[in-house]
Amino acid sequence: MADTKPLILIDGSSWLYRAFHALPPLTSPQGEPTGAVYGMGNMLRQLLREYEPEQIAVVFDPRGKTFRHDIYPEYKANRPPIPEELSGQFPVMRELIEAMGLPILQIDGVEADDVIGTLASQAREQGQQVLIVTGDKDMAQLVDEQVQLLDTMKDRVTDPEAVVDKFGVKSTQIIDYLALVGDSSDNIPGVNKVGPKTAAKWLGEYENLDNLIENAEEIGGKVGEYLRSSLDQLPISRDLATIRCNLDLNDKPSLKPAEPDKQALYDLYTRLGFSRWLADFEDDDAVEAPESPAAVEASYHCVTEQADFDALLKKLEQADLICLDTETDAL
Repeated sequence: MADTKPLILIDGSSWLYRAFHALPPLTSPQGEPTGAVYGMGNMLRQLLREYEPEQIAVVFDPRGKTFRHDIYPEYKANRPPIPEELSGQFPVMRELIEAMGLPILQIDGVEADDVIGTLASQAREQGQQVLIVTGDKDMAQLVDEQVQLLDTMKDRVTDPEAVVDKFGVKSTQIIDYLALVGDSSDNIPGVNKVGPKTAAKWLGEYENLDNLIENAEEIGGKVGEYLRSSLDQLPISRDLATIRCNLDLNDKPSLKPAEPDKQALYDLYTRLGFSRWLADFEDDDAVEAPESPAAVEASYHCVTEQADFDALLKKLEQADLICLDTETDAL
């Protein structure tokens, strides 16, 4: 018997990227960037409160190349390096997810889309509903009566009707649609000068890419010339855009969430300066607050004269340990 609650699959890499660009550059008390972690953490906390999932996974892209680079070496070649302010937040986000007790999946050589597609397909075969949390348009190819997309930033659920409303084609035509229009973010080439409206028009008339290719001579004008010049590339673009739903994941990963590690969460919230989240642990005997540091006696002296500065330098030269704090206008 299928679970009554949907399986929730979160596109972790996409979510963290979007949170990074959506929020201001927040920092912890120690000065480490935290904006992406705070944004994604807020969405994750809200998602857990709303759905109370019995099965869930946060799926991340692996480092390095995947099988799509073997198909097309220029795949994602136009992407800039991950900003340093973001790359340092990935391990912190994983630390937060693990403390929440949520399963994390990351498979070498396989993109998160393909892991999500395979898990969604397996759940579909068992009659289970699936909710994929993402803002990635490629995922629309997975949508049907059992699989829906959730964009938490826009509070929007995408079902089969919503796919047609947004793209002008059915979810079963999304792969061919993406092959025609291309994808600049993944560096997947499409047909020159062919945008969403033209692609939707062609697929409405010819139903699929194979029929369009077979009848390419019927397409007139300059756009027809562009189509015919892309005939060799289109099957490759379609292959690149296709989410694999039949991967061998070896032992099926456990998707059942564990109990949160309250102490780990409390310590992490404290370290990151997420004071609002610490309210979760008010009057909770399961966590221990860190001991306050012992008071340190200190005296302060403002140096405004050259003679005072010279005297300070002599003191610093004789000191065993000094600390220097610099004020700047940016990180």
